[in-house]
Amino acid sequence: MEPGTVLPPGKSRSMKQRIRDIFRQYDPGLERARQTVADKRDGDRPRDGDWNIYRPAADYKSSEQPLRPAAVLIPLVDREEGLTVLLTKRAAHLKTHSGQVSFPGGRCDQEDAHAMDTALRETQEEVGIDRAHIEVLGAMEDYETMTGFLITPVVGIIAPEFKLIVAEEEVDEAFELPLDYILDEANHDLRDGIWKERKRYYYALINEQHNVWGATAAMLVRFAHLVNRGVK
Repeated sequence: MEPGTVLPPGKSRSMKQRIRDIFRQYDPGLERARQTVADKRDGDRPRDGDWNIYRPAADYKSSEQPLRPAAVLIPLVDREEGLTVLLTKRAAHLKTHSGQVSFPGGRCDQEDAHAMDTALRETQEEVGIDRAHIEVLGAMEDYETMTGFLITPVVGIIAPEFKLIVAEEEVDEAFELPLDYILDEANHDLRDGIWKERKRYYYALINEQHNVWGATAAMLVRFAHLVNRGVK
């Protein structure tokens, strides 16, 4: 799919199959999705992260920064009218990242078998969707945030027969954006701002109701590139 292309009606099934096929090549056997905490801590530093958007290469000190393993679910909802992406808005009273748009997810607990387990557990805790409704396709490469999290973005398709049960202590609302909108690279807005007295860059996907930016937007941009271009 080229930038600016809108998926015609009736093509959602072929898009779903395209994404399935991509992840069969990109994450065969769910190897990335099944990373354990030990795997994540012992592995190489990821190529993707806030640092390669926000920081000049000369300013990058990530190799000295300890990382905290985490995982999120990029939930593709299989609606009849086309795939959507389910996102959440973090509760306003939270101490960190309050009010920001994010994926369901969080830190990897020692009890979690692997990153996929973390993503599915957190999804059930935050929005009440049981893992039985989710077909996991695989995971993208880990994403490193400037705040020291090493995030595994797990991609899954959610059957539409679910009922949202939002955990109000963590989430103010849950909403869906059309996948067409996310795949349209004309909507990937690279912005700049001053952070700690330096000019930094970040992605934003803006619509009439929600401002998706930072790590969430960057992971959506990477997902769109993977779907649009396929596995190289």
